[in-house]
Order: sequence, then C-alpha cells, then structure tokens
Amino acid sequence: MPENIPEKIPKKVHDKIDIHTHLLPKEMPNWAQKFGAKGFISLKHTGACNAQMLRDDGSVFREVDHRLWDEGVRLKDCDQAQVKLQVLSTVPVMFSYGAKPAHAHELARFLNDQMAEMCARTPSRFVGLGTVPLQDPELAAQELKRCMTDLKLRGVQIGSSVNDWSLSEPKLFPFYAEAEKQRAAIFVHPWDMPAGPRMTKYWLPWLVGMPAEMSASICSLIFGGVFEKFPKLRFAFAHGGGAFPGTIGRIEHGFKVRPDLCAVDNPHPPSHYLGKFLVDALVHDPAALQLILEKFGEECVAMGSDYPFPLGEHTPGQLIESIKTFSEQTKQKLFKDNALRWLGLQGFPR
Repeated sequence: MPENIPEKIPKKVHDKIDIHTHLLPKEMPNWAQKFGAKGFISLKHTGACNAQMLRDDGSVFREVDHRLWDEGVRLKDCDQAQVKLQVLSTVPVMFSYGAKPAHAHELARFLNDQMAEMCARTPSRFVGLGTVPLQDPELAAQELKRCMTDLKLRGVQIGSSVNDWSLSEPKLFPFYAEAEKQRAAIFVHPWDMPAGPRMTKYWLPWLVGMPAEMSASICSLIFGGVFEKFPKLRFAFAHGGGAFPGTIGRIEHGFKVRPDLCAVDNPHPPSHYLGKFLVDALVHDPAALQLILEKFGEECVAMGSDYPFPLGEHTPGQLIESIKTFSEQTKQKLFKDNALRWLGLQGFPR
C-alpha cells in the first residue's frame, strides 16, 4: 500500500444482547373455553406465517406473524443484526392478572415451559424471563422459584401494575422477597394502559399511556420504599423508563415541596435511586437516549428492541450506533456488559 494512503480501519462490530423481545408458542389452548371464563387471549392462525391474537369475544387484539414463535426466523434476524443473545419474555397481555389465580397460574406454567424448552434447545442464543400470576403473590413467588430452579430461566417479566395495585403494594412483598432470594432479574413492562373515551383514537394508549405507565411504576417503587426494603432486587424498565427521565425534575420538586404527600412511605428523594436500576434504550430519539444516559448513568442502560413489534427498533442497536460521540467502551456497556450484569451472566457465553 502506498505510504500516503492511510489504511482503512474496519468498523468495530459489537456483540449485542437484546433484553426486550417477545415470544408466544405457535399453538396454545383456547383458555376461555378451557376455563369457562372471560378475559383470555387465544391465537388463530390465518396463514402459514400469520396469526391473530383474539379476545374471547372474537375481536382482534393484534395481528402477528411467525417471528413471534419461529425459532429459525428469530435466529436469522438476530444474525443479520449481530444480536448474539435474545432475552425472551411473553406478550404482556398474557399476564392475565384479572383471571382467577389458579387459571393464571396454569397459563403461566404453560408459557414458561414452552419458553424454557426453546432456551434449552439453543442456550447460547436465548435466555428467558418467565411470567407469574401476580394477583396471588404467594403463588407468583412459587412459580418464580420454579422458573429459576427447575426451568433455568433468568428472572421474570411483570406488568407496570396489578389490577388495582401499584408495584408498591405491600401484598406484593412476598414475591419481591423470593425474587431477591432467587437473584432473579425483573423486567417491568407497561400494560393495562388508560383506555377512557379520550384514549380511543390515534393509538394513544400505546403512544401516551405506555410512557405514563412506566413512570408510574418507577415512582411507586421509589415512593413505596421497595428499593429500600429489597436492595438486592435487579429491576429493568422497558421503553427507556417511559416518561420518568423527562419528568424527574418535576417528580423531585414535588417530593421536596409536598413531602406530606410524597414522602409518607420513604424519606429518600427520587434522585437517590438514579443509577440503582436499568432501563432499556428503546427511545427512538438520539437526544432521548443521551438524556437517559445522563440521568441513569451508562452502566444502567441496555439495548432493547421490542422485537418483533412495530413500536420496536427494527434494526436492534441502530440508535446506539448512530451516536458518534459514544465511545467504544460506552457502546460495549449498552450492547452487552450491562445486560450480562443484570441477568447475572457475567461469564456468558457458556
């Protein structure tokens, strides 16, 4: 090579871990018929690669495709995006918190068993987060233990609320105690968004309600003292923590000026907990991503794509790659290191 022509340095290719992906089995029982109860989702295949998630009244909850259940398609997509490991979790509507606890437990066991089988087939590419019947915290703790000990999952995904309970509800403490004992990762995902008359158009529950739900869940855990009572819990929150990072100034100010309302269960200000939990990087905007790194720290943000849904990042990690000011060390943390620490998999790959 001539001396006056510099050698081109190849772009570094990062191994990526995607902490936010969803999975359903290809075939499921019709739970409403099985239990003789309402409030369950069934799956109706409409073609070789497509299906509908149906409410028990027959209306369509969501159109889905084979990426949701086809292991081979997932692996091809992962290879194309340099995703070395997917963290699997169910579609949040399957939580079924409104069902009878025994029914929700049977459904959870089915989903968790199916997930564990997929992870066991390809342990170098998939790890799983189970689901639990949180409307019965003792039963949820029991299923969490089974997920961790028998099924070898890495933790659980839970909703941003449980019917009328916020995540600070003391009735949930037995579940948190078991999660701490089992060293389980907990991924909090929004669900059951506000759906009043003003939220029926323009997809507002997903565009506005989801970010609000995430902020409410973080605030309830902080104000309710859950991080104090269970300091070893490893929480991660979907969608960049929703509205929380953009409104932390307002939340902190409210705590200071109205401690009679905000500090009744925990005397520590919200800012005390920044850096004590993870959020995923699914924010779709460079300025928003830089904000969550500023607020939470670069050790507390991990890549998540919401695969395979349309509100997700269609090329996992593209937003992180696009920010030229991020050092290679920062990208390594966001793509891999923080996820491994949260999952308790520092020695991965096995």
